[in-house]
Amino acid sequence: MTDPPSVYRPLSDPTLMGRWSPENRGAKVAQERESSYVGMEFEGFNKRGAARWVTRCVVIAADPGQRFAFRVDAIGVRRPWLRGGIATWDYRFAPENGGTRVTETWHDDRERWPDAVVQVFDRVATGGDTFVEFQRKNIHRTLRNLEQQLESMP
Repeated sequence: MTDPPSVYRPLSDPTLMGRWSPENRGAKVAQERESSYVGMEFEGFNKRGAARWVTRCVVIAADPGQRFAFRVDAIGVRRPWLRGGIATWDYRFAPENGGTRVTETWHDDRERWPDAVVQVFDRVATGGDTFVEFQRKNIHRTLRNLEQQLESMP
């Protein structure tokens, strides 16, 4: 089984997220680093069907073996130019039954977006679901894929 620090290491590296996320295709971190740190910025590359977009993210928590979180504060098609609260992703790690329980949460940070715009955007972008419903499914897939990958490692 895998302990929390061992699960934290790959999950806190945004360049690896595409290995288990159904939408993310990896990331580019501008600064050299040995591990993620609070304030670290990265661009995330995403895909859903034919749609592709880039996000600008900032790490807001980097507690090895305990918590990794980042805020998405800009989004765009080729570069993240539209600034404003988008979302916060949070991963928590806890020992459980000789392994690690990973809890992934998503918070919708689009409070300044008009409600009507959010509702239309969500329905179009998700194929009919609200973003809460859509992200719940994505989180389930991400955690399942992460578990499968970690269990297949020697």
